[in-house]
Amino acid sequence: MNSGDSHPKVNPWLVALTVMLPTFMEVLDTTIANVSLTHIAGSLSVSADEATWVLTSYLISNAIVIPSSAWLGQRFGRKNFLLFCITVFTVASFLCGLATSLPMLLALRVIQGAGGGAFQPIAQSILLESFPKEKHGVAMGVYGIGVVTAPILGPVLGGWITDNYSWRWIFFIKLPAGLLALWLIQRFIYDPPWIRNARPARLDVIGFSFMSLWLGCQEVLLDKGQEDDWFGSRFILLMAVLAVIGLGVFLRRELSAEKPFVDLRVLKNYNFSLGSALMFFAGVTLYSLTAIIPLFLQTLMGYTALTSGLAMIPRGLGALVAMPLAGRLVGKIQGRYLVAGGFLSFGLGTWALAQLSLNLTPWILFWPLFFSGVSIAFMFVPLNTLALGALKPEQIGNASGIFNLMRNVGGSVGISLVTTLVARLAQTHQARLVADLTPYDAGYQSSLHSLATALAARGDAVVTARQQAAGSLYHTLLTQANLLAYLDTFHWFTLLCFACLVGALLLKKVKVHGPVAAH
Repeated sequence: MNSGDSHPKVNPWLVALTVMLPTFMEVLDTTIANVSLTHIAGSLSVSADEATWVLTSYLISNAIVIPSSAWLGQRFGRKNFLLFCITVFTVASFLCGLATSLPMLLALRVIQGAGGGAFQPIAQSILLESFPKEKHGVAMGVYGIGVVTAPILGPVLGGWITDNYSWRWIFFIKLPAGLLALWLIQRFIYDPPWIRNARPARLDVIGFSFMSLWLGCQEVLLDKGQEDDWFGSRFILLMAVLAVIGLGVFLRRELSAEKPFVDLRVLKNYNFSLGSALMFFAGVTLYSLTAIIPLFLQTLMGYTALTSGLAMIPRGLGALVAMPLAGRLVGKIQGRYLVAGGFLSFGLGTWALAQLSLNLTPWILFWPLFFSGVSIAFMFVPLNTLALGALKPEQIGNASGIFNLMRNVGGSVGISLVTTLVARLAQTHQARLVADLTPYDAGYQSSLHSLATALAARGDAVVTARQQAAGSLYHTLLTQANLLAYLDTFHWFTLLCFACLVGALLLKKVKVHGPVAAH
């Protein structure tokens, strides 16, 4: 490529394929482990609640890198930085498969998430530079389909690998893909002149450090809060104090610095600030459902990792079908109505899930998940347009970093929130239901007698049969308590979606010709 060229002399579709591969790997990694959590928990001798840290630790380290990816790309060269990130991601993925304890796995997931944080913003920037403006819509449409396809394949691929081999192979398979991505980038990706000649300002180490302190301590607070009884623990209280200090100093620093690390002054824009808040809650709902459904199916319904992954396909299909439609409707229908429709669709999906029972069939689960998938397109595409479309072009790079940060932080909060809700509500329902398991309850005594008689007829001793019958009834009680906890949690998320629907209607109209890509 000549020094004055803006685009490398490479077929832009080869460039698209090249940058899509690492992005596909990164997005795949947000869902491929979901259906394997119970297997990871059993293998590493931890609870299912603790195993969800495998998801949240990745999201937070991912979020920390996203706002800094533009600066790092200018400082070290975008191609070199992308090669470094893929190397870190691939090596960390392979080592995750070798982890022998939960702390070791979490540390490696943090490193893996940090390596993958730059993939999406850099891939989108390279795509927009590689295609002429009249083909930006086509390029971003192909990119969007790829990003949507990865979450569809993630649970299915993760379930098949886990059932047929081991959960460790969901990490090992990144090795050949990572090596291929390194070769393709080395061959087909070049830095444009404005990247090669960039002279970025010095990194705001203080701002970056306190942002990391805020997000890191917040993550520990959310992950261990339920286990340590929240603010009854001095350690959790310390994490809360440090998170507040980190957030406070970060906000003060970024709002007062002449050249801030993250320019928060963009939040003065009404649509962007409201859109960022809605993106946070969209992250809460979407990531929570992705985490809770496989746990529900495996712990209560006895699904295998593969079948629970297959059960999540309707969600991906809904997103895949709705993504082109949402893109076409942007500009024809006011964006706030599309965003409100997205939250309405998700709310209806979670309300339908709240009506489930243990007599569940795949077809009953299909439509709630399908509508929740449709909501992904109608939340994200118009919300990107409304939040970023009113900004100046030079503000979009920084603003999109904040926007993606809010999504990842919301996802982390949502996964921890849903884990706590299910655990606490299960305890509440168990305490209420166990009041009926007394010698003075006629229904309990009748069930106990019938079950003990059946066991004794099988040849068990009378005393043993009665003990087994009591244990079986108590197991049934625990199952019902957990079911009610999941249903109550779905109800809470329905209310949250309807509240966000009202917020979406407060967005202002933005005149754009098509969806704005978040970098």
